[in-house]
Parts: sequence; C-alpha cells; structure tokens
Amino acid sequence: MRFASTLKRAGEVSFRQAVFTGLAPDGGLYHPVTQPDLRELIYSFKDELSFKQIAEALTHTLFPEEISRSGAKRIINRAFSFTPKLISLEDGMEMLELFHGPTCAFKDFGAAFLASTLEEFLTEENSRAVILVATSGDTGSAVARAFYRKKNIDVVILYPSGRVSPMQEKQLTTVGGNITALEIMGTFDDCQRMVKLAFMNKELNSSLNLTSANSINPGRLIPQAFYYIYAYVQLQKSPEDSVIFCVPSGNFGNLTAGVYAWQWGLPARGFIAATNINDVVPEYLQTGRFRPRPSIDTLSNAMDVGNPSNFERLIHGLGGDAAAMRRLIHGERVTDPETKEMIKKAHERYGRLIDPHTAVGIEAALRFKAKFPQKANHIIVLATAHPGKFCSIVEAETGVHPKIPESLEESLHRTKEATLMAGGLQELSSFLKDKFS
Repeated sequence: MRFASTLKRAGEVSFRQAVFTGLAPDGGLYHPVTQPDLRELIYSFKDELSFKQIAEALTHTLFPEEISRSGAKRIINRAFSFTPKLISLEDGMEMLELFHGPTCAFKDFGAAFLASTLEEFLTEENSRAVILVATSGDTGSAVARAFYRKKNIDVVILYPSGRVSPMQEKQLTTVGGNITALEIMGTFDDCQRMVKLAFMNKELNSSLNLTSANSINPGRLIPQAFYYIYAYVQLQKSPEDSVIFCVPSGNFGNLTAGVYAWQWGLPARGFIAATNINDVVPEYLQTGRFRPRPSIDTLSNAMDVGNPSNFERLIHGLGGDAAAMRRLIHGERVTDPETKEMIKKAHERYGRLIDPHTAVGIEAALRFKAKFPQKANHIIVLATAHPGKFCSIVEAETGVHPKIPESLEESLHRTKEATLMAGGLQELSSFLKDKFS
C-alpha cells in the first residue's frame, strides 16, 4: 500500500514514510493510492478469532514489505490489551462498543496502534520523534495514554480552552512524563490549523522530526478499519447479506476508516454519517456544496468540528465523485434536545446508559430504519465513548449516575499541568524549539 497527498503536489510514499511525516509536504493529507483486495482474507475469518488475531493478520497483509509477521505480532500485542464488543440493541440493530480501552473512547484503538508502530520503527532506526496533535476531546487523552513512556517519543497535545469536558481535560493534562499539554485560546479548528502550519514549516520539521497522532496521520486511520471487519465477522453474515455502519462523526476519521475497510472488500452496504448541528458533511451530501464554517458547541463536544479535515480523504478515496459518496454515505443531523431524548430512550428501551456521541448515532440509525426499512437489515452503531465520561448529562436524562471506570477515576484526582497559549504558529514554534531542540 502506497500513499499520496490529497493535493497531488507530492510524490508517493511508503506507509513508514507517511506515518513519520504525518502531513504531506504540500500540506495535503496522505491517502492510499490504491486499495488492496482483501475479500478472500476477510471471508476466511471465523467468529472465534479474537480482535488481536484479525488485526495482526490485516497488519501484515496490508504492509508485507514494511512489517514482518513477527513485527505485526509485536505491534498488535503491545497495542491491544482491550477489544471491541458487539452487543444487540434490537432486531436488526447492534452496537459496537469501542470504549473498553484505557481512556474509554474509540480513539484508543488508533492511538495504541500508532504508538506501538512508531516505537517499533524508531527502535529499528535508533532515532527520536516529537508527536504534535490537536484534539477536540478524546483524541488527546487517547494519545497521552497510548504514548506514555514510549521509547524515543515526546508528545505535545493542543486542545481548545474551555471546549473539552472536565474529565477529558484531566485525562490529557495529568499524564506527565513525555506528554506535554498546550491549552489554546481558541477552537479545535484553531488547534488543527496550528498543527498543519507547524508540519508545513520545513525548518521546524527538520530540527524536531515532527509527526502527528490524530487522524491527520494514516497510522491512526488504518487500524480503525480493523474493528469494522471484526464486527462483520462477529455477525457471521454471508457476503451477500451486508450491513450498514452508523458512525457518530466530527472530523470524519472514523468514517473514513470504515470506507477504507469497504474498499478492501468488507461487504458493507453503506454508512450513515451521524453528526450534531455541526453538519457540514450531511449538508454536502444533500446539496453538493461543501461549506466549512466555525464550529458550534454541543453536548457531543468531540464532534464539534466545522471544517472536518478528513473530508479531503473521503472525496479523494471515492475518486472525487460526489455522486458515489452520496450512494455510499447517508447523512443525519441530530440536535442537542434530540440527543438528550435519545439518552433517556436508550435507557428505557434497551436498558443501556449511553454517552451523547453514541446517542447521536442511535438516533440517526433509528431514523434510517424508519426511512429505508428495506435497506436496514443490519445496522451497527459505533458506540464511541463510555457514558461515565459524561456523568452529568447522562444522570440528568436517566436519573442514574454512570459508574466511572477506574482508569478515569484516577485522573480526576491528579493535578492539571498545561501551558496556556494564544492561537498562533509563532508562539507554538518558539515553545517547541525551546523545549526539544
């Protein structure tokens, strides 16, 4: 698998080069030039296989010249002490729980794989790297935990001041060690812009060996495709009986990973892009116009993205064909009042406590079932975060206080350590040079 920039002004690179570079030198995002045909491998998987076994087989098959079988085994074993869990909500609708990792959010999967892969590569090369990442919530804490104490790696996380939940902030600002948190006076889009500008600064890159760990980096996206395949295998459907995946979406990395799995041969009938009122992509699917705009604060804060960077990858991955995207992806927009109502209904209807992001997904899936019953034989909703990360919202709607996982509880008692910074490249550049040069 080779990678190229979405802006088409940079040459093709290997997976290893794409992982270390993060952002293409022309400012575009790396995307696969061609997608491998893995249908035979996917259909050979049996439901008794563990997630780790499936991930190991996929890793080596995707990158046989760059990651040996033994290397794939080391990477996967170091990365995944946790697994997805597929549960039934009602007839024809399942929920894929992706919050059983150390920070109780789906982003643990991509972050853990990337951290383990970079450590493997850096150990081979006897070199060092600085990870620079922007977060709207869960990415930062997932990266902090995944990269903590990894050999030859330092991590700098940018997050928008006052725009992540208190628990999310605690998780990404209390790790210490090789993890540094920068509290940016601005939005997530400002954080993302600063990171992109830093990667485009040749002097900064050459002196610090910068790379990224959010969905800018293809090393984060590729492993997220693995749990789509795992979920399909767990259902034990025949190739003809495909499923629809409903994906709560903000920066659209998770949905992009699902589209990659589909291009490899996963027999998915399509995808539902479930957003909050930051509905740039659903609007595009409806009107054909992509209109980035400032993000709006919502209950599902990790999805508060007004200019989703992975839209570039989606449109390029589908050959720039807007009609093809509309055939594959259906968009749904869910408001905060509808999110609250679904948190309540999920508890009453399914006996489940769910977080606001998952609530957006379930609401969108139920709407799709009502609109297109003939297409909705099996919908799998991705449950992206543990309800214990949003206790006040969940308790207000259900009357039940979610149990906070032990890994989250510990972070609440630690002291926040973060550097407050304005939203500009110059200040970020000076900080990075002073700390790591």
